[in-house]
Amino acid sequence: MIEKKEGIQFVLTGSSSRKLKRTGANLLGGRAYKRTLHPFMASELGEDFDFESALAQGLLPLLIQSKNPRSVLEGYISLYLKEEIQAEGLVRNLEQFSRFLDVISFSHGSILNTTNIARESEIKRSTVGNYIEILEELLLAYQIPVFEKRAARHLTSHPKFYLFDSGVFQVLRPKGPLDRPQEIDGAALEGLIAQHLIAWCDYSREQASVYFWRTRSDLEVDFVIYGEKSFYAIEVKNAKKVSSQDLKGLQAFLGDYPEAKALLLYRGNERLKMGDILCLPVAEFLKNLTPNQAISI
Repeated sequence: MIEKKEGIQFVLTGSSSRKLKRTGANLLGGRAYKRTLHPFMASELGEDFDFESALAQGLLPLLIQSKNPRSVLEGYISLYLKEEIQAEGLVRNLEQFSRFLDVISFSHGSILNTTNIARESEIKRSTVGNYIEILEELLLAYQIPVFEKRAARHLTSHPKFYLFDSGVFQVLRPKGPLDRPQEIDGAALEGLIAQHLIAWCDYSREQASVYFWRTRSDLEVDFVIYGEKSFYAIEVKNAKKVSSQDLKGLQAFLGDYPEAKALLLYRGNERLKMGDILCLPVAEFLKNLTPNQAISI
């Protein structure tokens, strides 16, 4: 039907890149466009967006009107992993893979260190690398590279790791009496921003990508958006107040890249301007983040 050129438009969907390739999507070179669907963005939900709910439960469509979103999310993860992993025959030892998921959940929003993950999960490093590839191919996780353009400092070489949805992270992350809720919420908050920025880049016509920036001396900016018309440095703080210490990474980045626009997102309620850095309430930022519109400054 494609060859007859009858003007019919086809939409081929799948929950993994492996599945799409197997069904022939890779045979349509020059005649097909790849599009990725992400969890909801706050701007898509409008007045229905609730920041605290998004942080705790994520933004998967099947949860939005659920009366028991936590149970639905737990069932989704359990069934999805079982159906996809077992049906695809990607993992021989599902118990080992489940142990890996527990361990890698601690890497959400952190520099990816496969050696440490292998040691803590008691799995070969090569197997850990294969498992990470599986997560990415099943669209359950992604890695963000370091921003290295015109680098003036020695930078870290390892990427940061994120699960694709803050709610998925909250369910997968083991919790106990020794865990600090602020630490888990901080990782969830950073992941919520990450999934929005990646969706914004994918849905916008401008070719922009998400990076992070970290020097060997531990100066860091959580996210760098770089594209044809966009150059933003974004820091995320899980706090209701902003201190001068919170600005150090952004100030260092602006020293190297004065062309960039700097944002600090925090849990407070006020817009603040501290030098060249705009501090925004995180919920306000998310609600105003709309594809094909410039990031609000």
